[in-house]
Amino acid sequence: MAMSTPAALDRNRYKPNPSVLTALKSPRILTREVLAGLVVALALIPEAISFSIIAGVDPRVGLFSSFVMAVSIAFLGGRPAMITAATGAIALVIAPVARDYGLDYFIATVLLAGLIQILLAIFGVAKLMRFIPRSVMVGFVNSLAILIFIAQLPHLLGVPWLVYPLVAIGLVIMVAMPRITKVIPAPLVSILVVTAVVVIFAINVPTVADQGELPRSLPELFFPNVPLNFETLGIIAPYALAMALVGLMESLMTAKLVDDITDTHSNKTRESWAQGAANILSGFFGGMGGCAMIGQTMINVKASGARTRISTFLAGVFLLILIVSLGDIVGLIPMAALVAVMVMVSVATFDWHSIRISTLKRMPKSETFVMVSTVAVVVATHNLAVGVIVGVFVASVLFVRRVAHFVSVDREVTEYFGVATAHYTVTGELFFASSNELTTLFEYSQDPDRIVIDMTLSHIWDASTVAALDAIVTKYEQRGKTVELIGMNTVTTSLHSRLSGGLGAGH
Repeated sequence: MAMSTPAALDRNRYKPNPSVLTALKSPRILTREVLAGLVVALALIPEAISFSIIAGVDPRVGLFSSFVMAVSIAFLGGRPAMITAATGAIALVIAPVARDYGLDYFIATVLLAGLIQILLAIFGVAKLMRFIPRSVMVGFVNSLAILIFIAQLPHLLGVPWLVYPLVAIGLVIMVAMPRITKVIPAPLVSILVVTAVVVIFAINVPTVADQGELPRSLPELFFPNVPLNFETLGIIAPYALAMALVGLMESLMTAKLVDDITDTHSNKTRESWAQGAANILSGFFGGMGGCAMIGQTMINVKASGARTRISTFLAGVFLLILIVSLGDIVGLIPMAALVAVMVMVSVATFDWHSIRISTLKRMPKSETFVMVSTVAVVVATHNLAVGVIVGVFVASVLFVRRVAHFVSVDREVTEYFGVATAHYTVTGELFFASSNELTTLFEYSQDPDRIVIDMTLSHIWDASTVAALDAIVTKYEQRGKTVELIGMNTVTTSLHSRLSGGLGAGH
């Protein structure tokens, strides 16, 4: 029987389902993908404009960035159906560059961030995703849902009262529509109906046109006019590094979330370098860069049911067509229609099961604490990357604390060939947290002259444990007693023999 090579296994693992070719042959799937792309494009417009304002640049910078990144990631990305465009997190990180140094330095920062992301992909940063615990992932999802809802509040507070019934109409349509048919995405129907009501009855409510002026021309190549020296690098490098890390973290977390929703695998390493390439392309067309857009991805995957790169590609194409050719028509869309879509996405994204009383009773308190910590930090900082880092740190500390208590030392005094011997059995994983108190678990004064320490049921993981064992042996030798270490496995023996005696063990 022929053996599959690792490359073939990878191809099968990351094989999209359905594929682009399958979607093109199926009118039903293709219709779903096309309409999903249109819905995402409509939702991208006000978001890209608002993110441009946050970054302190012209709205066209965010809009063109969203177009370039969506189209390029459709070909390059490792996660089909994920939407990449200008985002609020990236806008917040690099806004000081535009404010303090101008647009040329701003674009240079985007280009450098893209290069850093490609380098990080080469060095395997995507593999770090395996260290993110489930409790952090649940916190990430829940905080994402909260942030999406919070982002809608400016469009719901201090607005004409007619906005509220319009939002309600949109929500009712999105709840009821899937029960009637799933051929046409419910968010698209909602947007069209709410817009029609506003136009027909001439209702005066905030619209997309009120968010900022839409561009009238196609994006052009842009080369930042900055000096190529270390002074420029010193200015843009810190912001570029922060942008690269935040962008990769949000993109990889979003890719993992889509994996879970669609029960498919994605190539995280490919997604990492593709994000960098998309940022570089965005910069060369005068865009502000970005990363995976979690809200729009949820619209695409969860609300509209898209599964292929076609929806991502068409989201970018439709975006360009809408803002350049149909800007006046798009400007008529009431913000209430888009707010209703995002509120629905928020509700659908939140993991309601995680906060049920029955779930909280069953779940270990440490897991719940990690989830709540992640949510609290994200909501407080409005930065998903910071929340994930804090969540992983808290989870790590709690894990180390829990594992440290699983170490035990059992003592038995027996006679071997007439010689009194203290036999210690060490059980558990020995590392810096669990080995610090190891030296206090031995009876140095009361023990006979011969001591045997059995390591069969334990494993040494670091230099701290070797130093602790050296300290134990030294304490016995100072009292004229002999110590024998037995039962070490191969890895433990190798580490101990390499480090023992060279760590300056305390007396």
